[in-house]
Order: sequence, then C-alpha cells, then structure tokens
Amino acid sequence: MKTKHFKIRYIVLSLLGAILLAAFIFMHFGGFSTGKNANPEEFAKYAQSVEDITIPENTRIIALGEATHGNVEFQQLKLDVFKQMVNKYNMRAFALEGDFGGCEQVNRYIHGGKGTAQAAAAAIGFAIYRTDEMAKLISYMRQYNDNAAEGDDLRFYGFDMQRYAHSFHFLLKFCKELGVDTKNLKKLMDGEEWSSEYDNSARMEIITQVKTELEGKKNAAQAVHFADMLLQYCELQVGTNSSTLRDKLMAENVEWILQQEQQLGYERIFVSGHNSHVAKWGSFDSMGKLLSNKTDNGYYVIGTDFYKTNCNLPSSSLGKRTNQIFYSHSPLAKTAKMAGLEICWLNFRDIPHDSELAELILQYTYMGTLGERYSWLMRLIPPSYRMFQPPAVLYDSMIFVTNANPIHIITE
Repeated sequence: MKTKHFKIRYIVLSLLGAILLAAFIFMHFGGFSTGKNANPEEFAKYAQSVEDITIPENTRIIALGEATHGNVEFQQLKLDVFKQMVNKYNMRAFALEGDFGGCEQVNRYIHGGKGTAQAAAAAIGFAIYRTDEMAKLISYMRQYNDNAAEGDDLRFYGFDMQRYAHSFHFLLKFCKELGVDTKNLKKLMDGEEWSSEYDNSARMEIITQVKTELEGKKNAAQAVHFADMLLQYCELQVGTNSSTLRDKLMAENVEWILQQEQQLGYERIFVSGHNSHVAKWGSFDSMGKLLSNKTDNGYYVIGTDFYKTNCNLPSSSLGKRTNQIFYSHSPLAKTAKMAGLEICWLNFRDIPHDSELAELILQYTYMGTLGERYSWLMRLIPPSYRMFQPPAVLYDSMIFVTNANPIHIITE
C-alpha cells in the first residue's frame, strides 16, 4: 500500500515539476523556443554595418526607431547614426521624442550655455534620458558647435508635449521680451506645477489669448510654438484617444521643426523616437504614417529590434526600475545572431525580390517592442511586448542588436 502511494506521489510531483519547468521556459523565452530563423548565410550577404547606412536623395525626414527605451545600444545608435547624417547628408537638426521646453534647455546648452551635459539631459524630463549615452550625444553636439562656422551649428529639438514646466517658463520669458502682458499667464502656475485654481479649459483660454497676441508680434514664431506646446498638453488631457492624438500632434511638431530648418537653409532633419511612433503603420495613424503620407516619399525610417534584451523598465508593483530579460522572437534578429553579427543594418531595398529574405520581410512576423512599464503579466502574455507586423511595411530598413544591455539612469 505504501509503495502504491509512493508511486502516485512520485507521479504527481513529477507532473508538477514538468508543468513548473514548462511554465518557467515559456515565461522566460516568451514561448517554448526563441522563434524561427532564416538562412544565416543569405542574411550575412545583405547585412551591413551601421557605418554603411545610406538614405535616398529625396529624404527630408530620417527617423530612427527604438525597440526599447531602456537599452544602452539603442541610445548609442542615436549618436552613431546622427553623426553620419551630419557628415554625409548635411543635417544639422536632431529631434527627440522628448519635452519641447526641456529640449530647448539642451539646445541652449549646446550653444554655449552653462551647466553640464548631464544636467542638460535631465532637463528633457524623462528618466530614460538621464544616461551617459544621452550626455555623450549632447557633448558631441556642443563640441561640434564650439568649432562650427557661423550658421553651420547643430540644433536640438523636442517634439513631445507630455511635460509643460519648461515650455511654460520659456513662454513667459518670450512674452516679457516681446511686450506681452503676463499677468493672467503667471497665475496658471504654482511653482513647477499647474495652479489648482484653474481647470484645463481655463488654462487653454488664457494660453490661447496669449498666443493670439504673440501672433501679432514680429519674430515671435518660437514663442507661438511654446504656446502651441502648452495647448497640446492641455488637449491631450481631454482627448478621447490620447495615443492617436499624441501621434498626430507629434507629427505636426516634426513638420514645424522641418519648416524651421528649411528656413535656415537645411532640407533634412533627423528624428529619434520609439518604433511604435516612427513606424509607417497600416493599422493606425502613427506619427510615422502621417509624416510619410505628407512628405511624398521624403520620409525614411530605420526600425530597430533585439534578439535578447536585458531592459531597464519601471515597475509600478515594485515601485522602482528593474532589469528584465525578454526575447523578441523576430526571425530576422535571430538570424543576425546566428550569423554572428552583434549589431547590423539591413536595407530592405537591397534584398532581391525572389529571395527568402524578401518573402520574410513582407510577412507578418514578431518583433520586440518595450515601452516604459513592466508587469509580471507580460510574462504570461508575450504579445504585450511584441508587435506582429510585416517589417517592410513599417520600416525602410532595420538595425538588429543581438544582445541589448540595460541603461544606467543617473540619479544625482
């Protein structure tokens, strides 16, 4: 009798162990393997280094996507690719998915302003930019400007509207310089936060009044845009579909940046943002799709992906940022790994139409995409950190990182 009970207990424990092992494998890899792959030898024929990146002559906006915000390599790529755009294509504008007012702080720093590159990066307003990688980008731009001829300087823009403090203070400063009454405007803020005495509609009414007065002034284009950024922030608070609205507003802001650069004699700008924003989606009106439709094939986007990421993400349940490992299940990224390529660029236009790769980039396939949040539920639902789309529909080319490492956020 004891032997029979022992056997039953052994079977139950073995089954339980097998289930736990299967669950661990699934939750770690996002499946029971790391996905499919293409022919590594064929992939290696068309894969190039990041230094080999070229863009079509008619390009007006080149966008670099990020599969994640929390990896060193994707932040480093901002500087690596932007340098090439400066040297090869005469670009002088870097536009970031960051607070417009905070990015103006950076712009003033790279033009000789006081402080440090780290402090300038912190002004952008998002934790993901308080890194050594962003400080290096800012330092490069400042050093370039120190030696640049007049009119050949680099400029730093932001096209996001999710922060308002810096934009408000710049608007206040411009109003004073241009002789616009700021009595009512000042009442809207209590320190670095909105005053609780005014609701969203009241803020919009006062800011609109200020904007109208600014539009009657000479040389007030930048001041008007600061007012627009604050109005966009307010509009976002009441929007019924905030994600789609945000992309629409960001697209408008990128167009404004392009116009500013063209007035200075430069026909191209460089844009950096998350893959989900810069991609030319077919399913919803992303920033990239809107810009692509408006620029008559003048929009060129480089997407990014990882085979494996150890990504720095904020966790609401833990109350802190943590490093989490994920696999994209992208057959292209896995093939890059199998070909022994740590970081490589694949230009879709170079791939022959009758090849295996051409078929793969046009098929719906998994690609990694991590935003600014982590939940243990993501382990149970792999599609929550992957997109299932045809790569060549979203992007013109892609950069693959085999092993992406976590950023270190500077807290000082």
